[in-house]
Amino acid sequence: MGAPSGPQADTRLMTGTSPLARARAKAQGVLGQLKRLLVDRGAEFDVSRPAQTSPALSQAMSQVYTQRPEFGQAWERPGAPPASVEDVREVEGALRERTAELKRRASTATEKATIEVVALMFQAILAEERIAPSLRVWFARLQMPVLRVALAEPDFFSTLEHPARQLIDRMGSVALGFDASSVQGSALEAEVRRVVQVIEQYPETGRRVFRIVLDEFKQFLKRFLTESEGTQKLVSVAQQVEQKETLTIQYTIELRKMLEQVRVGSELREFLFKVWAEVLALSTLRHGPQHEVTLAFKRAAPELLWAASAKTTREDRARVIRTLPVLLQKLREGMTLLALPRAVQDEHIRVLNDEFAKAFLAKTEAISQAQIDDMAQRLDALEAEVADDAQGEVPLTPQALTRMFGEEASAFELLANTGEVPGEGMRVWAQELELGHWFTLEHLGKLSRVQLVWRSPRKELALFSSGKGVNVLFQKDRLALFLQAGQLVPVEDETLTVRATREAIHKLDANPGRLLG
Repeated sequence: MGAPSGPQADTRLMTGTSPLARARAKAQGVLGQLKRLLVDRGAEFDVSRPAQTSPALSQAMSQVYTQRPEFGQAWERPGAPPASVEDVREVEGALRERTAELKRRASTATEKATIEVVALMFQAILAEERIAPSLRVWFARLQMPVLRVALAEPDFFSTLEHPARQLIDRMGSVALGFDASSVQGSALEAEVRRVVQVIEQYPETGRRVFRIVLDEFKQFLKRFLTESEGTQKLVSVAQQVEQKETLTIQYTIELRKMLEQVRVGSELREFLFKVWAEVLALSTLRHGPQHEVTLAFKRAAPELLWAASAKTTREDRARVIRTLPVLLQKLREGMTLLALPRAVQDEHIRVLNDEFAKAFLAKTEAISQAQIDDMAQRLDALEAEVADDAQGEVPLTPQALTRMFGEEASAFELLANTGEVPGEGMRVWAQELELGHWFTLEHLGKLSRVQLVWRSPRKELALFSSGKGVNVLFQKDRLALFLQAGQLVPVEDETLTVRATREAIHKLDANPGRLLG
């Protein structure tokens, strides 16, 4: 199913700006609006240098850290029941009391404004009902560490790249909609708890500890999103698809290099590039690059080239007649590995036999044995490891995957590239999608809520899963086309902290006196 066209798609095609970049610009506008509001009401922010907290507030903040928060201890005990909505309300009340006490100890308008804005942001986060209560109470424990960072580093309010913001946004985007009682929900809660506790242990390190745990959380996500048995199976097959695709590219490149030295017909070239490169790739994937089966397939390529080259001597013709049955049998074994139907194999053999017949009549220079030996050695030595910047694309089809991987390929639906070219901005957006984010997928007349659970190392493939039977493997251009057509839409158009900042601005606009009161 192709991505539908229309005025909306045409409009998106005409712009080269990534929608993610536009969303960032919009989010940056929210931060700018907050900064103007704070400055207009007497706060002073100089993002070019760290701020100094007043002695009275520093003492109050230290007391907060030396006195363990009452609203987190209950859920730290092993076997304790998960936090409820009522528990979240109690946490909110405790945070309001703490905020009021800190504002009383603050010495400047800037300190009071910072305390109030951070408090309002966390009120909004705690009110996010799509995040389980057992996770929200741990988010609440971050209010004091974030406040300490915001007081010392005013750029917290002016940049989306601050690691404290990025950590909260990353955890929030993954937590949305997760069932806290599930195995995955418990694992996520355990990781969020670990992150919070690490941050609390190092209150004086500022943004550094946030950056460290952000990197750790990203590594956790790679494991977490694929740890269930069903998802592991999906990812295993998807990884094989990626490996097979990249191996095919490498073998195609090497075969092209080989053909630069010889003159052969277009039919033989097409067979080598479209069929035999895939045989070599799949054999390498299943058996390894130096397995005897793979090596035999590798040697068949230069033997095929020699058999199809000019035969100007009686000895060469006799050799072809003698060795051809073995070569044709090896070619059939390779095509059988690809699960090509017998009729398709027969057609390939017929075309190749025609090439062999032409070789008997050709007057061009024959391929030397030295050339054949050199080609064979190069293919034997090729480990077929594809670099990150490898260029090329192998056509993927659901039928081909089913032939090669059997029932395992039915674990997901493949949406392969169709040849249609997406806008450059959409390609950039597709490359920037982050693991764990949720999307609404429109496909075959149905809407599904899916999560990005795996990206291949070269970002050629992306696997989305609903966790309830909808699993889709996108090739990169097809993914960009679905984004472009609005058939794959992020569930959230704003990050958690940007939305919380917007909520804080609305409350301050409605009640200006609370900022410094």
